[in-house]
Amino acid sequence: MKDDEQQNLFKDVRVIIFILAILGSIVFIQPWYSSEEGFTTNLNYGLDLEGGSWLQLKLQGAVAQLDGDIGLLVKEIVNINIAENIEILSVDEGTDDITVTFTSDSLLTNNQMDQLGVGQTTIFRNNNVTEVILHTSKETLISTYLVDSLKAEVLPTLISNGVEYEIRTAVSQEELEELMGAVGGSILTDSSGEVLYKEGVTAETTEMTKEILSDKLNSLGLKDIPVKTVGDEYILIDFAGIDLATAKNIAEKPGKFEIRIITQGNESEHALYGDKIESVSIVGYQEDDGQWYVPFTLTDAGAIALQKVAMETGATKDPLSHNLVMYLDENEVYSAPLSYSAASRLENAPIYSWQASTGPDEDSKTKAEELQIHLRAGALPVNVELMGSGHVDATLGQQFKLQAVIAGLLALFAVAFVVYRKYNKPSILVPMVGTSISEVIMILGFAAAIGWQLDLASIAGIIAAIGTGIDHLVIITDEVLYEGKLPPRKVYLSRITKAFGIIFAAAATTIIAMSPMVIMGFGTLKGFAITTIVGVLIGIIIARPVYGKVIHEILAAKVAVDAE
Repeated sequence: MKDDEQQNLFKDVRVIIFILAILGSIVFIQPWYSSEEGFTTNLNYGLDLEGGSWLQLKLQGAVAQLDGDIGLLVKEIVNINIAENIEILSVDEGTDDITVTFTSDSLLTNNQMDQLGVGQTTIFRNNNVTEVILHTSKETLISTYLVDSLKAEVLPTLISNGVEYEIRTAVSQEELEELMGAVGGSILTDSSGEVLYKEGVTAETTEMTKEILSDKLNSLGLKDIPVKTVGDEYILIDFAGIDLATAKNIAEKPGKFEIRIITQGNESEHALYGDKIESVSIVGYQEDDGQWYVPFTLTDAGAIALQKVAMETGATKDPLSHNLVMYLDENEVYSAPLSYSAASRLENAPIYSWQASTGPDEDSKTKAEELQIHLRAGALPVNVELMGSGHVDATLGQQFKLQAVIAGLLALFAVAFVVYRKYNKPSILVPMVGTSISEVIMILGFAAAIGWQLDLASIAGIIAAIGTGIDHLVIITDEVLYEGKLPPRKVYLSRITKAFGIIFAAAATTIIAMSPMVIMGFGTLKGFAITTIVGVLIGIIIARPVYGKVIHEILAAKVAVDAE
């Protein structure tokens, strides 16, 4: 009868899933021992357990609301780029756009005005005087003026009370006031007189910087290196197992970005490298053809080089047979043919402003956002200032690792002692401790499978999960035991249902309590919360049901022995 019960136990679906989860976890963990390296696993350890270096970076930039005189803005932009004195004839501020008319004694061409990027122009030439009619907007003029003056990217964003300008370089409030004063403008103030200027960058730029760093570090084939944001100003990077000098070099080194044009088959010809990309703008959506796209601008040398290669390869004559392919660190990140309109324009002149389209759906939007990161070739959207750095000695990390293991074992032994004192039955103690150990193995297997870095906080989360798990197992044991023996089936089902009701409620409370740390927290708090949640989910989905089945079989076996 005992053999039949054991066979029934191993035929149970819950037990089969449990065994497969344990075996799968061991495969992912890959524990191994060799005389050269000692005991090794596939687990990734964080800075405090592995040793290594850390960097704290501050993002340089400013966000402000600005105003300026339209005529003076146009005059200054033309003077900076074309070095011509112009005379403003009129400024007409319409509902949708602004029309500025000005004249110059010098010859101005459509190509020169297009390179300014300030709007659409119509040019007339009479009696050695050039008259230009420019259709533009104030935010375009202010952005262009700041780009030309600061040699940095400026992004205007429409907000509820006006236009906010994100300046992606270090510029103080005094410097910005001086710049805007030169064009009859200033930094705006709110209703209380507070200047609308903030040092730092937007949350979107901070997240983009984080993604670029993560993408670059992963592409270099390093271990999973966590890149964490703190507010909108700081980024923290932990380089486990990497010395400080190498860490600084990795963080500052841009990736190698290249654009090539397919000639025939798998052969292609080099067009330009990432240093010929002047700027990359935010992802947009084209209503006309329903496409997500990434706008980017080439330098003079880049535009001329791309035109030359496109004509030499025949891409301007047959664009569908000659894809334009982009590579980051020799990995293809984008491939598409030139549009017929772009191919036709390249026959006559170089194109400076481009749009890389990715498609119409949400997946295409994600691809466009990824391409935006790749186009920057690992170069960050803003300059960063190294605010702090440090090194954790590897021997100290090994000591922390040993201490963490000892702390976990002590916690397990302490729990085992308490459980034994409570029930005084080895038949209950062994499956209870075994279930806890199996949960630890599955948590570590999950961490190895996704490449999660284990740090001291994660180890603390595992210990917390063990404590929570033991609580649940005690609830199951207390509810199932009825006067120390197996209760009638109806009573047993009622009690086990009640026990799991309590467990699910307790687990839900733990997950809800930890969720804010996952969403809002960073660093150690996030690691602790994620590990605890994963441990609780593994317990209630896989381990607890098996323990309930095992306890039932143990009590049934005891009843059978007593009956004999």
